[in-house]
Amino acid sequence: MFARNQKIMAITTIAVCGAGTMGSGIAQAAAQNNFKTILFDVNSAVLAKAKDTIVKSIDNLTVKGKLTQAQAAQTLAQLHFTDNIADCKADVVIEAIVEKLDAKVSLLQQLALVNSEATILATNTSSIPVSAIAAAVPKPERVAGMHFFNPATIMRLVEVVRGTHTNDATIDALVTLAKQLQKQPVVCKDAPGFIVNRVARPYYLEAMQLVTNGEVTDIALIDEALQNSGFKMGPFALMDLIGLDINYSVSNIVWDALGQPKRLTPSSLQGAKVAAGDLGKKTGKGFYNYTT
Repeated sequence: MFARNQKIMAITTIAVCGAGTMGSGIAQAAAQNNFKTILFDVNSAVLAKAKDTIVKSIDNLTVKGKLTQAQAAQTLAQLHFTDNIADCKADVVIEAIVEKLDAKVSLLQQLALVNSEATILATNTSSIPVSAIAAAVPKPERVAGMHFFNPATIMRLVEVVRGTHTNDATIDALVTLAKQLQKQPVVCKDAPGFIVNRVARPYYLEAMQLVTNGEVTDIALIDEALQNSGFKMGPFALMDLIGLDINYSVSNIVWDALGQPKRLTPSSLQGAKVAAGDLGKKTGKGFYNYTT
């Protein structure tokens, strides 16, 4: 740990709070890179599912020869699963819960009480202003964004977001940590949507507009066209992977933050899917049906 204006010490323990898709992926990435890793969630069922997912993922990597038996055992030994927030004492805490400002602030305030003032508090928010989160947290200079991409075990990019109060030591430590996790960090300002989610809005919105306007009736055609032009995933398959609720929330946050420009108006097509509970792969149905 380190304090402001002091030499940065080695980070050895990471606590990830929120055991959903992103949280479990971040925790696995940390454990695979030899960090003592604490994965916390208030929901014991979610925590159990995350543990099962990580174990299966590690087993799969071993079968494929990407991890040795010894490396797999070491990774699992680095992981500690808990539903007790008091266990989340770490050098760096990464919050990865629902994309709601009040929920993130409440969690980080609790984590600030559990940890020392030297602990870095990072948020995996994909669109909420880091400065708004940090403003309500003690010692806001140690709060920054550390935005991973799904799946966190594979995607290399990490956006390290500097809030209004964030000091250089915090940014430097998170950049170093990202590299230790075998990621490619990019430091960005606390702007709406940061970099990737800001640029990606038209990718999703224009695709949905084509369908809404009746210009294209088969979403698979759009996905195939984009993949064949060089994109790894088409917009509809990607939204299903991310989660339509998360993607729709990001669209609304960015739209509001930029003054609700018409060109970035969230899609009613996506809104209807979210209202119906069709959230993508995690629910078995989104733009595509994954149950058949």
